[in-house]
Parts: sequence; structure tokens; C-alpha cells
Amino acid sequence: MKTIQFREALREAMTEEMRRDKNVFLLGEEVAEYNGAYKVSQGMLDEFGPKRVIDTPIAELGFTGIAVGASMNGLKPIVEFMTWNFAILAADQIINSAAKMMQMSGGQYHCPIVFRGGNGTAGQLGATHSQSFEAFYAHVPGLKVITPSNPADAKGLLKAAIRDEDPVVFLESEKMYGDKGEVPEGEYIIPIGVADIKRKGSDVTLVSFGKIMKVALEAAEILAKENIEVEVIDLRTIRPLDYETIVESIKKTNRCVVLEESWPLASISSEIAYHVQRYAFDYLDAPVMRVTQTDTPFAFSPSLIDEALPNVKRLIEAIKKTL
Repeated sequence: MKTIQFREALREAMTEEMRRDKNVFLLGEEVAEYNGAYKVSQGMLDEFGPKRVIDTPIAELGFTGIAVGASMNGLKPIVEFMTWNFAILAADQIINSAAKMMQMSGGQYHCPIVFRGGNGTAGQLGATHSQSFEAFYAHVPGLKVITPSNPADAKGLLKAAIRDEDPVVFLESEKMYGDKGEVPEGEYIIPIGVADIKRKGSDVTLVSFGKIMKVALEAAEILAKENIEVEVIDLRTIRPLDYETIVESIKKTNRCVVLEESWPLASISSEIAYHVQRYAFDYLDAPVMRVTQTDTPFAFSPSLIDEALPNVKRLIEAIKKTL
């Protein structure tokens, strides 16, 4: 094992896959000359040249459309958005072209693309730069949606995404790029659609994903000192979602709390709550609880940010309520 930053894990994944397959290329805002807005692509222009590491104009709809066309003609683009908030402009190409192309062409055209970039809140960036898009894209058939929480998962899942024949939405976090973690040496891939139990427990199942996993694991550590053992599941992939791992855990713990960074209505936590009551109802000893962001546009004021986001205190209260 080696310890590297989240951004370095992403860079290793892209670099290894570009060395392996000449059809893989990277395009996006500032990915080449500037080495990436968050330095994820640092040094890649020097190795692969300007035909495979391509700076684009600030025109998300345009360069995403170029990537869709390239993928239909045998290439494998990696599209970097500086932030997924900007990618709202590209949603037409992602949702109406990439996601639907295989079905609309009767299987004649695949779109092997990875759309990746910063997602979710990152401090005082205001309402238009602080949104989480997991549920937004998971709603769309034809897309796969991934949200890693640590460098090892990020590398293994990004490599799997680049090799996949379908369009993959890969959601990172600006606040995680500097995070360090252990990553295996050598070649490895993490399969898409498989959740990971980050901590075993017997009293309650806690389901989460992405950077908010830090809150989940911190709460579990605190509760362990009170002899409350929380089983923490990191979904890693949002679509396809690993329902089986969640249900099997609830059969053991008989309780479920879902922690999510985004808004409550039509959320991933809503979907999980439905599935649990449908397929694990007889095992539940308490209603499914969820802890989400408040149902408001995100604030700029630090005090309001603290009120809006899920935190350890709110999560512990929810877990204790199920007990």
C-alpha cells in the first residue's frame, strides 16, 4: 500500500488507462496548460500531448456534445467539469444524448464516456455552486452514477468507469482532493455497483456515500464508546445501487439510518427508505430515519451553512431515536 492524495489517485487511474488504451483522452476546462483546476491532471499534458489532453472553452454544452460524438465513433472521452454546478449546462447532452444513445440506436451505438468533476458543497461558494447531483443523474436510465469517499475507491472505480461501455457520471468533491489515504500498489479495479461495509456493527445500519461518509464514521466512533455498534455502509455506486448489501445488514441490525448531503425530496435516501420497507419490512424494529441537508438553497453565511448541512450531532440523535 502507498499513501497518496485523492487527486493523485484520480490522476493515476486516468494515466494508467490512457497508457493502456490509446482511444482514451481527457478534455475539459483548464485540464492541460493549467494542469487542472484542482491539479488532478497535473503532468498529463507533458506525457500524452495536446491531442489527448485537451483544453476546452468555457462551453460545457459544446464540449460535452463533442465527447458524445467522439464516443460514438470509437473513442473513450473523459470529460472534466470544473464543477458539476457548471455541468447543468451540459445536462442536455448527458441526459438526452449519452444516456439514451444505445436504446435509441437499437444497440448500434454505445457511449463509453466518463463525466467527472467536483460535486456538492465546498464552503462559502453560494447557492449556485453548492449542489449535490447524485439523485439528479441517478434518476436517468442509461447512466451509471459513482460517488467515491476515499482515494482507494476513487482510483479503482474510475478505472472501472473508463473501461465501461456506458456513460458514467463520476461525482467527486472539491473538499476531498487533498485528502490522503492508502491505495494498493499495482493494477486493481473496483466493480461498479458494489457497496462496501466500512465498519461492522450489530445495533443499527447506517448508509451513506461521498464525502459525508466522514460524518458517518465519526458518529460511529463516538457511539462505539457508548456500546452502540453502528454498521456503516458506503454505497460507492448510486446507480446501479447495491440494495442487497443494505437489506442483508438490516436483517442483522433491524434498524436503518440514511445520511445524505443533498436535499430530502426525491433523494437517494427516499429511494433506500422505500426499498427497505418493501424488502426488509419484517426485519425492522423502528422506522427508517434519514439525515439530509435542509430543504433550502445553500447559504453563503457560515452560521447558516452549519445549520443546513448534516452533522455528527444530528446524525447521533437520529441513530439514538431508532434505538
